[in-house]
Amino acid sequence: MIRLQQDIDAPAVRIIHKGLREAHKWNSDYILLHLNTYGGELSAADSIRTALLYCDIPVLVFIDNQAASAGALIALACDSIYIRGGGSIGAATVVNQTGEALPDKYQSFMRSMMRSTAEAHGKRKIVQGRDTVDVWRRDPLIAEAMVDPRVSVPGLIDSTKVLTFTAAEACAFGYSEGKAESIREVLSLAGIASAEIKEYRPSWLDRIILFLMSPLLQGLLLMCIVGGIYFELQSPGIGFPLALAVTATLLYFAPLYLEGLADYWELLLFVAGLVLVGVEIFVIPGFGMAGISGIALCIAGLALAMIDNDLFSTPTGWDLSPLAKPLFIVSAGLFGGIAGGIYLSRKLYPTKMFGKIALKTDLSGTTGYIGVPTGLDVLVGQMGKARTALRPSGKIEVDGEVYDAIAEHGMIEKNAVVVVTHYETGQLYCTLKD
Repeated sequence: MIRLQQDIDAPAVRIIHKGLREAHKWNSDYILLHLNTYGGELSAADSIRTALLYCDIPVLVFIDNQAASAGALIALACDSIYIRGGGSIGAATVVNQTGEALPDKYQSFMRSMMRSTAEAHGKRKIVQGRDTVDVWRRDPLIAEAMVDPRVSVPGLIDSTKVLTFTAAEACAFGYSEGKAESIREVLSLAGIASAEIKEYRPSWLDRIILFLMSPLLQGLLLMCIVGGIYFELQSPGIGFPLALAVTATLLYFAPLYLEGLADYWELLLFVAGLVLVGVEIFVIPGFGMAGISGIALCIAGLALAMIDNDLFSTPTGWDLSPLAKPLFIVSAGLFGGIAGGIYLSRKLYPTKMFGKIALKTDLSGTTGYIGVPTGLDVLVGQMGKARTALRPSGKIEVDGEVYDAIAEHGMIEKNAVVVVTHYETGQLYCTLKD
């Protein structure tokens, strides 16, 4: 027996795949799926559906209350369906994060999956008068009506509502083999009342991986990555913030890599993004293409690691909808990490623990202190050379001394000969020597 009583997501896919492998190791005669879900991610549901359809062990499903949306697709993939009284199955319209129905191309894809899943169970022979005819075990048109309100089924539903079956209706229209109130009653209805029940239970390692793959924890790990890097930039040397960021990165990517969702190139995207951001901060003055590209690569690496890349391609073309949730988690984590880093830095640095790294002496103007150096006006008219590129700010060397300066016109390359043109508000200005 495999219990699936949660939202349909990546951890749910792992539970099903591991449970099916264990059933084969046990040489099980049947697999019982104990299902209760309000739905979830279409990509995860499709992965579970495929695994159940191609399983060579008969799969029974006990809908213990609800099999809505993605749960309906999973239930249809099973060989026999049993529903608790008061339970339901259906309402499989594809919706976005706010519950609004997605455009028709997504509904068309879902209709085809529901229809093909119903057809996969073949036909049965029934007697009509003197004739014997073949009919679908599960009517594909009914499966489509669970997705699209425009599909009508004569004698069952008009064309203005999405179909959801109660337990009694599912039995009446061939979408359930019977109503049951317990696992033992399901086995009795299936004719295997004396069967021994062996339940798949995730190991401690599986539980850790499932825990690390939860969206909430992934968001927290992202906050630790960003916050750790932010704090490390605030203080010199290598310390606890960087160790926290590295640990969070490993905990983020490791379970996704073990599950086959993340590949090495996605980790390389993230590392390349960090390198570009570092180049922008420490090498190139200002904030330009290197920084923007670095942030984009970091976000892409973190988001793509959450999904199975094969899911991008669907029969209707490229489908980017699986990226919506990962991008939301990554964006929320990055924003939370930056905001949390700024807030905590303001709270922590004034404390005694961090007090020695900040200057607290009040250097006021009334005691003779000024905010800019004086005496640099004597350099006006003198020649020097650019120690760094001025774009437009940089450093110049005059008479063996290095000064901060700003190019008065355009940019000046390194080692070019310059002339100090004027001095204003503590800042030297220069231009290329004619």
